[in-house]
Amino acid sequence: MTTNIESTSAPESAERRRLLGTGLGLLGAGWLPDVARAQDWPSRPIKIIAAQAPGSSNDATARALAEYMTGRLGVPVVVENRPGAIGMIAADAVARSAPDGYTLLITLHSQLAQAPVLLKKVPLDTTKDLTPIAAFSTGTSPMVVKKDLPVKNFKELIELARKRPVSVGNYGIGSGWQLMMSQLAKQTGAKFDLVNYKGTGPMVFDLMAGNIDMGAGSMAGMAAGIQRGAFRPILVISGDRSERLLPGIPTWADEGFTGPAFENLKECNMVLGPANLPKEVVRRLAEVALESSTKSEPVKTVLTQLGVESPPWTGVELQKFIQQTWPTYQKMTRELGLMVE
Repeated sequence: MTTNIESTSAPESAERRRLLGTGLGLLGAGWLPDVARAQDWPSRPIKIIAAQAPGSSNDATARALAEYMTGRLGVPVVVENRPGAIGMIAADAVARSAPDGYTLLITLHSQLAQAPVLLKKVPLDTTKDLTPIAAFSTGTSPMVVKKDLPVKNFKELIELARKRPVSVGNYGIGSGWQLMMSQLAKQTGAKFDLVNYKGTGPMVFDLMAGNIDMGAGSMAGMAAGIQRGAFRPILVISGDRSERLLPGIPTWADEGFTGPAFENLKECNMVLGPANLPKEVVRRLAEVALESSTKSEPVKTVLTQLGVESPPWTGVELQKFIQQTWPTYQKMTRELGLMVE
């Protein structure tokens, strides 16, 4: 009986070895499950493509995060700026990259929300071709008026804008700021003349020169002008009220303005990878992003300068943020009929 068992099992053992060899061959060819593929990650340099130019909160966040990742992950992490086309140049480059965790995107999330509505042709599906990993708030964003505009506070601004048009600098077509001002005009009867700029820098320059009456942006772009007295903050349009950065300056809610336009159009610098990024790599990257907000001095410095007091959003919290904000951006943009040629 024993002899018979041995004689019949030998071919079966050989078949098992053949199948096992085939399986290992498939794994070597790239048929690896998420966890197995992520075991050796990272083993070479990582590139973060930033969708905005140097000097922006996006660039500053990317470079501080890259420095922390380099030390934490043990491989070089470099930042490459590819601004333009409402962030789609950078987003498309990452969407087309291999889903291996070595090419990442950091961009203003509003651009991902807005591109399908603002552009006639979009090179990617921003909801399917990218994997959200983490999001850093852009913090406290002030509404400012030029130094000699004859208003002391937000209420006086509305009163002035009801009497005569007030020129408003807009750092990007379809920005949350533009959508807020459109809603504000509807609700108050105030008259605002929008002046579009390619970025915060040119808008701030004209504000300092007194060529426009008011504008808004992150503290990264507005702090210097406020400190010099070139323009004055009168409202916090996004983020939390900050007695440290903007003492006594109210929020929309403080002034009695609520609803999607004033509550949902939050901004953040979002970190993403291409679609089909292994779950284990996403988990590790999200973990590093969260760590950086408390363990990295450069990241903490950037967030402090921006007035950010909350940790990065990841996982379910990040998905909820996207589901709340993107529909508001898109609905209001369609209602205004905004398009970028």
